[in-house]
Amino acid sequence: MKKLVTGMIAASMLLAGSMAAHAANVSIKVAYENNPGEPFDEVMHYWKDDLAKRSNGEITLELYPSSQLGSKKDVTEQAMMGLNVVTISDVGFLAEYDPDLGVLYGPFLTDDPAQLFKVYDGDWFKGKSEELKKKGIHIVMPNYLYGIRQIISKKPIRTPEDLKGMKIRVPNNVMQIKTFEAMGATPTPMPLGETFPALAQGVIDGVENPISVLYGQKFQEEAKYLSKVGYLTNVALIVGGEAFFSTLPEEQLKMIHESAYDAGLYSQKLTIEKDNEMIEKMKEAGVEVIEVDRAPFKAMAEKVYSQFPEWSDGLYEQIQAELN
Repeated sequence: MKKLVTGMIAASMLLAGSMAAHAANVSIKVAYENNPGEPFDEVMHYWKDDLAKRSNGEITLELYPSSQLGSKKDVTEQAMMGLNVVTISDVGFLAEYDPDLGVLYGPFLTDDPAQLFKVYDGDWFKGKSEELKKKGIHIVMPNYLYGIRQIISKKPIRTPEDLKGMKIRVPNNVMQIKTFEAMGATPTPMPLGETFPALAQGVIDGVENPISVLYGQKFQEEAKYLSKVGYLTNVALIVGGEAFFSTLPEEQLKMIHESAYDAGLYSQKLTIEKDNEMIEKMKEAGVEVIEVDRAPFKAMAEKVYSQFPEWSDGLYEQIQAELN
């Protein structure tokens, strides 16, 4: 009898240990619009491998490229409900939850990514990140360099006059819509996953995005003019729901954040390299690369910064001071 009781106790301890180990394992879905092989996808694989190594396999990332889990907005809403999912985002999108964030997505704010990352690493943005948690959003990766956003189109764009009236696909955020209106275009918001057929069918005349994304989405098959307007230095974010991340042990949360930040640093090197490679591939695909005079575009876009009365007083000047 004594042996039986001892055996039962040992078995229960093993079972409890097994259940505890199982409970400690974490799986997180990573959803994004980019296709396999694009730099963003490559960085997500880097992050996945690094996090698995740091956590000894305890934390697993499941990658879902090509909008498999829905649009950015769909996935963000799923995350806010507490699901174990994160997605690519940016301050342009998150301005819906905190209008002040939109200033960092303003046109021609800076040409130097290093300057911009100082703001994202600074106290102002960290404070905003804490405020977003109260609204259900948890920023996991704050430092992904998505690239410099250019325009690929069916007609050449050399001046703002050429852009006038052209239907340009933009993401569905107020800042980019206002920016293209200011530069004379007709902004046409739609998810990235719906953009190629819209371009092929003539619903839109062009698309804006970093060069590596434009190439990865195969827009060069339908549009043969790449205009280097470079209107936005785009920092991307990986965001999830605070309802999920608040349930994780501090040690796991720390590993996730540190690994994500290192993956962001990797992106800053990779993105610049890949954009340079993709320009050459664009040319090989018969695309004319146009070096525009950016000054007239910048002059037209500057009025955007006066169109947000909901911003905190002196916000634009504060950000400019941090950048300089």
